Amino acid sequence: MADAVIPAAVLRNLSDKLYEKRKNAALEIEGIVKSLAAAGDHEKISAVINLLTTEFTGSPQAHHRKGGLIGLAAATVGLTTEAAQHLEKIVKPVLNAFGDQDSRVRYYACEALYNIAKVVRGDFIVFFNEIFDALCKLSADSDPNVQSAAHLLDRLVKDIVTESDQFSIEEFIPLLRDRMNVLNPFVRQFLVGWITVLDSVPDIDMLGFLPDFLDGLFNMLSDSSHEIRQQADSALSEFLQEIKNSPSVDYGRMAEILVQRAASPDEFTRLTAITWINEFVKLGGDQLVPYYADILGAILPCISDKEEKIRVVARETNEELRAIKADPTAGFDVRAILFIAKGQLSTEWEATRIEALHWISTLLNRHRSEVLSFLNKIFDTLLKALSDPSDEVVLLVLEVHACIAKDPQHFHELLVFLVYNFHIDHSLLEKRGALIIRQLCVLLDAERVYRELSTILEGEADLDFASIMVQALNLILLTSSELAELRDLLKQSLVNSAGKDLFVSLYASWCHSPEAIISLCLLAQTYQHASTVIQSLVEEDINVRFLVQLDKLIRLLETPIFAYLRLQLLEPGRYTWLLKALNGLLMLLPQQSAAFKILRTRLKTVPSYSFSGDQVERTSSGNTYSQILHHIPSGSQISEDGDVNQDVGTCNSHNGINFTTRLHQFEQKQKQHRVHAKAQAKSRKISTSSSKGN
Repeated sequence: MADAVIPAAVLRNLSDKLYEKRKNAALEIEGIVKSLAAAGDHEKISAVINLLTTEFTGSPQAHHRKGGLIGLAAATVGLTTEAAQHLEKIVKPVLNAFGDQDSRVRYYACEALYNIAKVVRGDFIVFFNEIFDALCKLSADSDPNVQSAAHLLDRLVKDIVTESDQFSIEEFIPLLRDRMNVLNPFVRQFLVGWITVLDSVPDIDMLGFLPDFLDGLFNMLSDSSHEIRQQADSALSEFLQEIKNSPSVDYGRMAEILVQRAASPDEFTRLTAITWINEFVKLGGDQLVPYYADILGAILPCISDKEEKIRVVARETNEELRAIKADPTAGFDVRAILFIAKGQLSTEWEATRIEALHWISTLLNRHRSEVLSFLNKIFDTLLKALSDPSDEVVLLVLEVHACIAKDPQHFHELLVFLVYNFHIDHSLLEKRGALIIRQLCVLLDAERVYRELSTILEGEADLDFASIMVQALNLILLTSSELAELRDLLKQSLVNSAGKDLFVSLYASWCHSPEAIISLCLLAQTYQHASTVIQSLVEEDINVRFLVQLDKLIRLLETPIFAYLRLQLLEPGRYTWLLKALNGLLMLLPQQSAAFKILRTRLKTVPSYSFSGDQVERTSSGNTYSQILHHIPSGSQISEDGDVNQDVGTCNSHNGINFTTRLHQFEQKQKQHRVHAKAQAKSRKISTSSSKGN
C-alpha cells in the first residue's frame, strides 16, 4: 500500500548517498503525508511510517537508515497536529538509531528527533525518560558533530519540559539517580544542567527528591574538571539556600550522605559537606536527633583537618551540636554518641581526642546514669588515654575519671585500675604518674586519694612494685603544691586527730619503703620514731636503691618545704631527736657522696645551746652532738621533740599513735621485702647457672 502512495523514484532518492537527494525525497514524503492527513486516511499514513521503519531505518545500509530517519521527521511535519496518534511508531526507530555504529546515522537521528519534537512539543513528554537516557549517552559521544547535534536537541527538550504540565518528576527521579554515578565529564555536565533546569521550574519539587541525587552531586565536587566542580557547587549552593527557606525538608536521609562525604579525601568535598552539616544542625531540630551520633562521627575528625576553613566550620558545628540538650526519650542515643567519642580517643589527632573527651564529660554531666551503665565498655579506653602524649588530653581524661569517681564504688575502681595500669606499665608511672596523681588530688580531694591508694598498696602482692609506687607517691607528697594542705595536716599528726589518722593510714603502705617512712616521719615531726626507724635498718636494707632514694630526701631537706625543719635546728636542745635522726642518716651515707656533704654542711651550722631551767646558756661552738645531749636537764624525759618533761609512761604513744606497734609493722614489712629479695637473687643465680650449663 505504501509503495503505491510513495513513488518509486522518491524511495530511491530517499536512500541516495547524496544528502540533497535524500532531503528532496523527504520533502516529497512530507507533502504526501500532509495530503493523506487532510483526507483523514490514517491507514495509509501508518503504511508509510511502517515502510520507512522496516525498509529504511532497519536496513543494514547506512544511507537507507539516514533516509528513513529524515523521512520519519518529514512525515511528522506533514502530520502536524495529527502526529500524536502515530508518535510511538515514529519516535521508537529514531531512538534506536541513537545507538547506531555509524556516527552520521546518530547525527541524523538527533536532527530527526529535533524536528519531530518541534512539531509535537508537549505530546513528546510521554517519551521523556527514553529520550533523556539517549541524550545522556550522546552527550559523551566520540563524534563532536553528534555531540553538537545532541546539545541542540537537549536545549529543545528542556524548553518543552519546562513549559509542560504533564512532566512526571516521580517517574524521572529513579533514572536520574542511576545516571548520577557515571564518571564521564560530558555526562556529568549534562546531568547537572538538567538538575538546574528542573529545579528552576516552580511546579517541579526537586528539593523533595534531593536525597536521591545529592550524593551524585557531591561526587562531582572532586571531578578533575574545574567547570564540573563549579557547576556542581553552584547547584548545591542553590539547594542549600532552598533548604534554609523551606518549612519541610527530609534532613535525615541527606544527613547520612553528608556524614559519608565529610570523610572524603577531596578537600573541597569535605568543606562543602561540613558546611551543609553545620546548617543542618542549626535547622534540623528533632529530625536530626537520631543522626547526632553519625554527625558527631563526621565532625570530630574534621576538627583536626589540615585545612583551616574545615577546622573552623567543624569546631563551630561541634559547639552547636553540644549545646543542644536532647533527651533520650526523643531518640537521643547516649550509647551511640558515647561510643563515637570513645572511638575518636584512639585517633592520632590531639584536637579530635580533646573534643571527644569534652563530649564524654558533657554526657556524664547530662546523662550520668546512662553513661555509667556503659562504663565497662569505655573504662579501659579511658585508662589507656592516661598514657596519651598530650598533657592536655591527660588532664581532660582525669576530669572524666574524677566525674565518674564521684560515686564511692567508682572511686575505688578508678584507683584500683590506676594502680594496676601503673603496675603493668612502669613507663606510665614514670612519665605521667606525678601529673595523674596531682590532678586527681585536685579533683577528688588529696586526702581521700592518698588514703585509698595507701589501702590498695598495703596489700599489694608485688613487693617491688609496691615499693616503687610508694616512693613515687611520697615524692609527689613532698614536692607538689597541690598537696600543700595534706602536708600541713601531716605536720599536725602529734597534736591533731585528723593528722594522726592520716599519718597512721599512710604508714601502713609507706612501710614498703624505708626512705618513704623516714620522709613521712620527718614531715609529721615524729622525729623520735624517725630515729628509731633508722636505727632498725639492717645491712640488707642499705642497698643502692635505698641510697639513691636517700640522696633525693637529703636534697629535699634543703627545699622550702622543709624550711620548718631547718629552723627547728636552731633549737637543738628542744629538737634533739631531729638531730639524732639527721645524724643517723648522715652515718648511712657514703662519705664521698654529694648527699653526705650537703647534710654534713647543714648539721655543722647547728648552734650549740643548753637548757638550765628557763635560762638558755650558750656553750662553745665546738661542742659535739653528745655534748648537746648532755646539756638536756637531768630528770627530763623527751618522747617527741618539742615536748619536754612529758610523762615517761606515754613515750611509746603520742596523740593516740602507738609507735611501738608502728615500728613492728614497719619491721615486719621490711622482713617480707628481704625474704623476697633473697628469693629473687636465688632465682637469678639458678637461671644464670642453667644458661651457662646449656
